[in-house]
Amino acid sequence: MREPIPQSPLHAFGLASEARAVDDGCGVWANEIALLGYISVRGAFADPAFVGKVTSVTGVPLPVEPCSFAMSNGIKVLWLSPDEWMIVCARHRLRDILGGLRSRLEGIRSQVADNSGGYTQVLLQGRNALEVLQHASVYDFASLASGRVVGTTFGKSSVYAHRTDEGFCLLMRRSFADYIWRYLVRAAAPYGLGIATIEATGHAGHGVAA
Repeated sequence: MREPIPQSPLHAFGLASEARAVDDGCGVWANEIALLGYISVRGAFADPAFVGKVTSVTGVPLPVEPCSFAMSNGIKVLWLSPDEWMIVCARHRLRDILGGLRSRLEGIRSQVADNSGGYTQVLLQGRNALEVLQHASVYDFASLASGRVVGTTFGKSSVYAHRTDEGFCLLMRRSFADYIWRYLVRAAAPYGLGIATIEATGHAGHGVAA
């Protein structure tokens, strides 16, 4: 029996066939960072054993400051609430990280769940990216500093948004991805939208090829 082949929630849009290198011809560039691994981890940030075990598995210091995230060696860890974090990694690293967390957190009050089938991520950049986000959300994205993450509205849906040197990353539930992408396309139309080539770097910190 063949193993099931995972598909991105945005695969029907054929984004890969439209992708091209970023240039000055469009004010907004976006694409999905598809088929990453997403692991939800819950526990007590005040428990040094919990924090230490998670950090030892991921190699990323667990961010305990509200609305922050940390990255290292292709793994990204986002603070979602005082007792929940999202670990984002390349899909091929998912099994090892899951296994490591479940093994090392045994006996420690915690919860580990593989949510890889339930989320995806869109990278948005370009000189007019900020305007597009302001059309879509009530949050003041101009105040979103690099290294910060915020849960906010996006049209009638919601995203976890964070900012890196590459642009704005929008983490969304699979069930809302179609709606959010269509909303983004409409909001970006006045500025010109390009589908950006995503570097195949094999980790959660993908960049857009220049």
